[in-house]
Amino acid sequence: MFKNYLKIAWRNLMKRKIFTAINILGLAIGFGSSILIYLFLSHHLSYDNFHENSDRIYRFVTEEHRDNIDYEATVPPAFANEFRQNYNYAEKVAKLAIWENTQLDFELNQQKIQVKEDMLFAEADFFEIFNYPLKEHISTRSLEEPNTAYVTVDMAQKLFGNSNPLGQTMRLDNMETIEVIGVLENFPRATMLEEGLIISFETLKKLDDFAGTEVWTGMTTSLECFALLKPNQDVDAIETALLELPKKHRSTSKNRHEYQLQPLADVHFNPLYGGVDPTLLWAFGIIGLFLISIGCINFINISTAQAFYRSKEIGIRKVLGSFKNHLFWQFLSETFVISVFALGIGVIFASLMLPSFNSLFQTELYMESLLSVQFFGFVALLLILISFLSGSYPGILMSRIVPVLALKGKLNHNDTGGSSTRKVLVVAQFAISIILIAATLVISRQIDYAINTDLGFDKESIVMVKIPKELEAVQLESLTNRLDYISGVEDVTACLSSPGGSENRWGTGVKYHNRPEYEEFSMQVKLADLNYLNTFDLELVAGRNYFKADSITEVLVNEKFGKKIGVNNPEELLGKKFEANGGYVKASIVGVVKDFHDGDFTQEISPIFMAQNPQWYDEIALKINTQNISTTLTQIKGTWKDTFKDYIYEYNFLDDRVEEQYEEEQRYLSLSKIFSALAILIGCLGIYGLILFYVGQRTKEIGIRKVLGSGVANILALFTADFFKLILIAGVFATPISWYLMEQWLQGYTYRTEIHWWIFAVAILSIMTITLITISYQTIKAAITNPIKSLRTE
Repeated sequence: MFKNYLKIAWRNLMKRKIFTAINILGLAIGFGSSILIYLFLSHHLSYDNFHENSDRIYRFVTEEHRDNIDYEATVPPAFANEFRQNYNYAEKVAKLAIWENTQLDFELNQQKIQVKEDMLFAEADFFEIFNYPLKEHISTRSLEEPNTAYVTVDMAQKLFGNSNPLGQTMRLDNMETIEVIGVLENFPRATMLEEGLIISFETLKKLDDFAGTEVWTGMTTSLECFALLKPNQDVDAIETALLELPKKHRSTSKNRHEYQLQPLADVHFNPLYGGVDPTLLWAFGIIGLFLISIGCINFINISTAQAFYRSKEIGIRKVLGSFKNHLFWQFLSETFVISVFALGIGVIFASLMLPSFNSLFQTELYMESLLSVQFFGFVALLLILISFLSGSYPGILMSRIVPVLALKGKLNHNDTGGSSTRKVLVVAQFAISIILIAATLVISRQIDYAINTDLGFDKESIVMVKIPKELEAVQLESLTNRLDYISGVEDVTACLSSPGGSENRWGTGVKYHNRPEYEEFSMQVKLADLNYLNTFDLELVAGRNYFKADSITEVLVNEKFGKKIGVNNPEELLGKKFEANGGYVKASIVGVVKDFHDGDFTQEISPIFMAQNPQWYDEIALKINTQNISTTLTQIKGTWKDTFKDYIYEYNFLDDRVEEQYEEEQRYLSLSKIFSALAILIGCLGIYGLILFYVGQRTKEIGIRKVLGSGVANILALFTADFFKLILIAGVFATPISWYLMEQWLQGYTYRTEIHWWIFAVAILSIMTITLITISYQTIKAAITNPIKSLRTE
């Protein structure tokens, strides 16, 4: 019987090819989008679930209690050894440090190669905690030795080609020679490790005066600490025991630490500690549900609208002995056939869109991942749900048709029902589209506001050039002087980091003047030479710039520092004593700088101090003339390479850095634009199908109206008026919903744009315009048809 249902379903669908195509295309877009979302969600949900003892693996994190609470995915460098030696909770403890974009020099086929790679420094026990298999290694060597390294298979291929990587040596940042002693299997895509070069932690002790030492006085976000706990440990009890460590090692600090254990399963999903915001995943799931729902709405609307024209078929079936359940299953089988075709097209759509999707979200998803039991289960469930949700209501509606009335042709459209339901569903379609358009406008305005608002410093035409870590002050001064002589260069400064748009952030405690204790808050450090203010056009509101000196004796602070300590007049800060970084900095305040945004707009402006210290400078900033930029950049590179022959030259523009701070928001915006367009496209397909039906249903009425003098505009208004009413009703429901959602999203910003009423008006007018365009062709075509033909229509 099921075979017969499918055969009849196929014949019925072929009789109404346009409506069938509309239903299939609408559902196909929904299916394709759902497949992409499935790949995305399953990728994120599978993070680090392949480790043998993943339920016992924890990362140590820190809650910093000052004037507010900060969350850091790290602990002081001395924490690991303290926990390892004096506590009996863990089987293994290991530290991990991350260095990004670091130079490697080596020889390959008698050629000198220079590359920049991200790398990890790991203690040997790290590979006892995590299951990253070692493929081959030199059996007599160990990662416990300094200057040794493991590489993954892909990294070995990238660096050494087809040569045997074992025994190969590399020069790390022109400081240490590293030998490859092992090759690891490639990391799974869904893991926290992305780098394919892992160097022994003992090597870091030679390179980093802070992360590689045993200190409690600070933390760096590049350092992480993991533990494999013994079975059946009480995490709360461990955290309680760790409360004694700050009292023991940091008793004089106002920056009160609480060390906590973060489960491995939480590492990828906790935005407080740098993980993915689960809101994004929820947004994906909800949008996928929206798109599928709109496709189902199209099917229901078109099916119920056609019920009148299938009434005789239903009447004959009932007279010949069909029961309601037979008719119900017949309509469900039609839905199933459409869903199967839509699924096939949806898979093709997803495969075509996947490269762009990967590029947008910086992922590596593959269609091959769909060849799994989980995916086939997901598809089967989706097919059943879509077929049932789309086909059950039209099936119930049509099975209720009275056969006598149907066969006598005495049914009207009210007898077939579904009119009110169609209106409700169309309103739901419009509401979803209005919400997505409004969200797109709000996100776009916030990004534009963040990028184009005055940040308090000049970011235009500023080139940031990296300099090597080990650099003599005399050598640096010589380089900046030579760069300043280039005709296209207007200003030059050497610094630790730019005023904003930099990930290189250094926070420290501060003691003001004669106050006996350090302040509750932390200050951001901006180390730079005397020309920093001029280059970035920073404004002094009181005092002067610091003078050139061999040590830090003078500092500048910003206005926010004065507000934090309760001094509102900047002049009152001048000449006051200033101590920071545990007493390393002892100076006088000689100037106050106007506040500028040192972070993105999710963060408040920080209290900041500036001082000069050439040994900590990491970059050179150059303000260049916008004419002949390419010539100027070439001259800058030539001058830089004359000084640093053995280093790779790299630069970027500061305004690009500022924009990069909002990459996640840009993804939200792109996501909103894409899915808004898809929702509108699916909705337009449904509206087009309905207008085809309505025009066919009211052909005689159009002819009569034309005979009585109605013009094309009158007839167009006749059909658009009903849709516009539904759009306005949808706007009434969508406006508060979208306002609430975007208000919640904007709560994450300290500095934010406003949500104005016109945003929702634009969204509603956009839907009206798109709807008008969608229905105009068929309506105008019917309106200009000869009324004689219309009146002869049966």
